[in-house]
Amino acid sequence: MADEEIYDLVVIGGGINGCGVARDAAGRGLKVLLAERSDLAVGTSSASTKLIHGGLRYLEHYEFALVRESLKEREVLLSMAPHIAWPLRFVLPHHGGLRPAWLIRLGLFLYDHLGGREILPGCRTLNLRKDETGGPLRDKFTKAFEYSDCWVDDARLVVLNAVDAARRGAKVLTRTAVVNASRDDGAWTVEMEDGTTGRHSHVRAKAVVNAAGPWVADVLARKLGINSKASVRLVKGSHIVIRQKFNHDRAYIFQNADNRIIFAIPYEQEFTLVGTTDVDYQDDPGAVEISQDEIDYLCAAASEYFEEPVRTEDVVWTYSGVRPLYDDGASAAQKATRDFVLDLHGGDGQPALLNVFGGKITTYRHLAEEVLAKLTPSLPGMGAPWTRGASLPGGDFPVLAFGDLVAKTKAAYAFLADATVERLCHAYGTRAAEMLGDARSSGDLGRHFGADLYEREIAYLMREEWAVDADDILWRRSKLGLRLTADERKDLADWLSGNQSAKAPAQHAM
Repeated sequence: MADEEIYDLVVIGGGINGCGVARDAAGRGLKVLLAERSDLAVGTSSASTKLIHGGLRYLEHYEFALVRESLKEREVLLSMAPHIAWPLRFVLPHHGGLRPAWLIRLGLFLYDHLGGREILPGCRTLNLRKDETGGPLRDKFTKAFEYSDCWVDDARLVVLNAVDAARRGAKVLTRTAVVNASRDDGAWTVEMEDGTTGRHSHVRAKAVVNAAGPWVADVLARKLGINSKASVRLVKGSHIVIRQKFNHDRAYIFQNADNRIIFAIPYEQEFTLVGTTDVDYQDDPGAVEISQDEIDYLCAAASEYFEEPVRTEDVVWTYSGVRPLYDDGASAAQKATRDFVLDLHGGDGQPALLNVFGGKITTYRHLAEEVLAKLTPSLPGMGAPWTRGASLPGGDFPVLAFGDLVAKTKAAYAFLADATVERLCHAYGTRAAEMLGDARSSGDLGRHFGADLYEREIAYLMREEWAVDADDILWRRSKLGLRLTADERKDLADWLSGNQSAKAPAQHAM
């Protein structure tokens, strides 16, 4: 067809793996298109436990290679995005009836030394009768172990990879579904449908990456018409958010009698995040939601440790996601591998297709490098790996200098409340000044929608980060949905539906 544009790579899926691959490929000089049928990070990538971590419990399943690679990536990602990621200490109370202390010490010793830790402090033992972290816990817990991992804003990590991909030349299309792709004349012909206008378009590509997450098998079979021996195991993970359960800045990791663990993590200044569950899932990944059994499980598991029980009525918000794990035949969901598998089709004159099964937030950058390594024969002339040490947008400041960024931003915008400055610096890093521009008072920020959300920030998210509707803004680009009332959320949705510019945030999709 005469109107078909030719790309080196088409990436299907706007989650962390898809956006990570698009960013890496664009930075190597490839011509890249990413198509996401909904919003960036709309699925699994905004429903994680928000951690960059090695996976302490994976040691019990002997996944030493996965833990080592994940631990190596912690400090790489921390250095790339110190605004949306930061160190977090985890307190593991010793439960005498579960794992013995010597086994925990051994695991933490390995955890400290497998990944070449340089920035993060090592583990230590705590006396819970003296340490402040013992205060919220039941009296029977007198000893704990403390170790390091990192927190990350998962949805913003996805968006910032997309922003950087676009800045490096990638074409990023949201609300755009791939409806069909076929091989002919040595390339892929990819048909897409614009979800807003219904318009169909076609492009050509030398290679396709299927990074559709929970929909990877569906895209492979129904859109690409290919059978693969690799298969996906869908596992639901759910979280609850409650009002702040403790005042300190450390997180808890709790062992359960079923050999699972859950986390209780400081969240969005005023809340505590508790999760996650592991439940095999067979239904539509787009309609996933927490069950009452999962809520009861998380409340009961946390109540085993907290002096003040966690009750169902304490829950102010829940979210669920479906992990697209590689199906390795494990007997239980919690035993299924969290490592990724890359399934390559093509070669010998056929254009390449690479399907991404599994993976986790922590290893997305390494996964992208592995994807492009496998595609090198199909895409000769691409540049060398480059993402290690390259900052994501807004992250161009020293790892432990976030306080300096906050102070500088506060000095420049003295009219903003301290909590607002901190939120904006976490969300945008050095781009906060770009978003705030020449504002000298709250009146310069435009209409106020509740909490500390103003029209100027909304316009920035629409213009620079593909935000379209209220959920994009309140639950993925931010978590301000926790602070706005139901009426305020509706007002924002109504305003956006009447604002035509919100329907075409196409700055990076030209």
